[in-house]
Amino acid sequence: MTETAAPPQSPPRRSYARLAADESREDYSLRYAPHAFRRWSPGTVAGTALGGIAYLADFAIGASIVFAYGFTSGLAAILAAAAVIFLTGVPIARACARYGLDMDLVTRGAGFGYFGSTLTSLIYASFTFIFFALEGSIMAQAMHQAVGLPLQVGYLITTLIVIPIVFKGMGALAKVQAWTQPVWLIGLVLPFLVLAFHAPGSWGASADFGGTEGAGSGFSWIGFGFGTGIALSLIAQIGEQADYLRFMPAKTPANSRRWNLAVLAAGPGWVIIGAAKQLGGAFLAFVALEAVGTTHALEPIAPQIEALRPWLGGFALPAAALFVIVSQIKINVTNAYSGSLSWSNFFSRVTHRHPGRVWYIFLNLGIALTLMELNMFSMLGKLLGFYSNVGIAWIAAVAADLVINKRLGLSPPYIEFKRAYLYAVNPAGFGAMVIASTVSILAFFGLFGTYPEAFSTFIAAGLSLLLCPLIAWATKGRYYLARPNGVNGPGVEVPDITATHTCSVCETAYELPDIADCPVQSGPICSLCCSLDATCGDACRKGAKEGAAGGAVVLATPVVRRI
Repeated sequence: MTETAAPPQSPPRRSYARLAADESREDYSLRYAPHAFRRWSPGTVAGTALGGIAYLADFAIGASIVFAYGFTSGLAAILAAAAVIFLTGVPIARACARYGLDMDLVTRGAGFGYFGSTLTSLIYASFTFIFFALEGSIMAQAMHQAVGLPLQVGYLITTLIVIPIVFKGMGALAKVQAWTQPVWLIGLVLPFLVLAFHAPGSWGASADFGGTEGAGSGFSWIGFGFGTGIALSLIAQIGEQADYLRFMPAKTPANSRRWNLAVLAAGPGWVIIGAAKQLGGAFLAFVALEAVGTTHALEPIAPQIEALRPWLGGFALPAAALFVIVSQIKINVTNAYSGSLSWSNFFSRVTHRHPGRVWYIFLNLGIALTLMELNMFSMLGKLLGFYSNVGIAWIAAVAADLVINKRLGLSPPYIEFKRAYLYAVNPAGFGAMVIASTVSILAFFGLFGTYPEAFSTFIAAGLSLLLCPLIAWATKGRYYLARPNGVNGPGVEVPDITATHTCSVCETAYELPDIADCPVQSGPICSLCCSLDATCGDACRKGAKEGAAGGAVVLATPVVRRI
C-alpha cells in the first residue's frame, strides 16, 4: 500500500474585528495612509489640522508663566519656546506629509527602531491625556461658572461628549473643526477688540507687570529658563498635527506651492498662533487680576467674562462659556483621537493584538478623567515643566535624524517603518533620547544647581541634537535597517508606489509602501499583520543577518533624497 504525502498546510489567515477592519473608524491608524485614501486638498487638511489648536490651555500656560516670572521674562520665554518648536517641527511635518505616516511610524524609522519607539508612544500618549485633562478642566470650569454644575460632574461630561465624534475618525473630526471654526474665531477675537476700545491703556500697563510672586518686571535668566521649560511642554503637539498631515495629498508640480504652504501652516505653523494665544491669555489674565484674584485669573473663563462685560453686560457669561466649550471640544476630540492612535500602536507591538483603535479611546479618557478628578490644574506649571524634559528630548532626536543624519548619509534617505526591515532598537535616536532626558530630569530636580535646573529643557534639546548624529556616526548607521528593502542604487527603476499588493495573511490589498516580503508567508505581508505576528521569530531579519535575505519578491520603498 502506497502512502500519499499530506498536503502542505497553508499559512494562517487573519481577519480583524469589525471595529479594527472598518477604515472609516480606523483611518489607517497603525499603518501608512495610502494615496487612495488621501482625498482632501492641501487647504482642507491644513484647515482641519489648525482647527485642532483651538484649545485654551495656551491661555492658562501663558498666564501662569507671566504671573510667575513677570512680563519681560515671560515674553522672552514664550518666544524662545516657539522658535524651538517651529524649527524642530518643520522637518517632522514635511516627513509625515510626504510619507503618509503618523508620528509613531516616523519615529520608528528616524533613529528609534521598531520597539524603541514604544517608549515614545507612551510619551505621546501621556501628552494627549495630560492635555485632555487640562482642557477638560477648563471646560468644566466654564460649565461650573455658567450653570453652577459641580466640577466633578463637569469632568465626566467633558470626557463623554467627545466619544461619538472620535469613534468616526478623521472624517468626523474634519466636519467638527469646520463647523465650529466661525464661532471659535469670533470668540477668540472679540475680548481683545472690546479691551482695545474700553481699556486701551491696559496694553501698555501689562508690559510693566512684575508677576504675582515678586519676580519683578525686569528680565531674569532664571525666570526665562523656567518659563521656556513650561512653554516647551507643547512641543509634542506636532504629533497631533501629524495625525492630520499624513492625509495630505501627494506633492505634485501643480500643487507644490499650496502643498508647501499647507504643510508649513498646519505643521510647525500652529506654534505661531499658539504663542500669540499664550501672550493673549497672559494679557487677559492681567486685566482680570484685580477683579477676580490670582486663582480665577488663571482659569480662562473668568478673564473672558471680564473682558466681554463692558459690551455684553449680562450676556458676557453665556458668551464666554460658549466660546470655552466650543474651543475645548475642538481640541479634545483631537486629543482623544491621537491618544487612541498612540495606545493602539503601543499595545499592538507589545501584545501582538489589535482589537481596534476605538477601544483605546476609553483607556486614554479614563486616565484623563482620573487626572481631572485629582485636580491636576493646580499643579500645571510643575507638571508641564517636568514633561517638557522628556518631550523635547524625543522630538529633538527625530528632528536631528531627519535634518542631519539623512543628509550626511548616516541613515537611509527614506523612512522605513515596517517591522520586517527594522532592528528592535536603534541606539542613535533611542539612546540619544534616553541619555538626554535622564540628564535633564536630574537637572530639573536641582541635582546640578539652580541654573541647570532652570535650563533643563535646553540641556535635553542640546544633548539630543548632539548625541543622535554622534551615535549614528559611531555605529556607522548599522541599526537603521536589519535587512535591505529593495534596491535603491542609481539606475534602478522606482516602482509604482500606488500599485496594490494583496497581503497573504489578511488577504486585503494595500499600496506598496505598506507591504513587506515575508519568507514565512512566502509572499507579501502588510505592515499591520507583520506587527501582529507573534510566531514568526523574525525569520526575515535573521535570514538577512546570515546573508540569506528571504523572499523572492522584492518590494522596494522609493527613495526620496530630501525631506
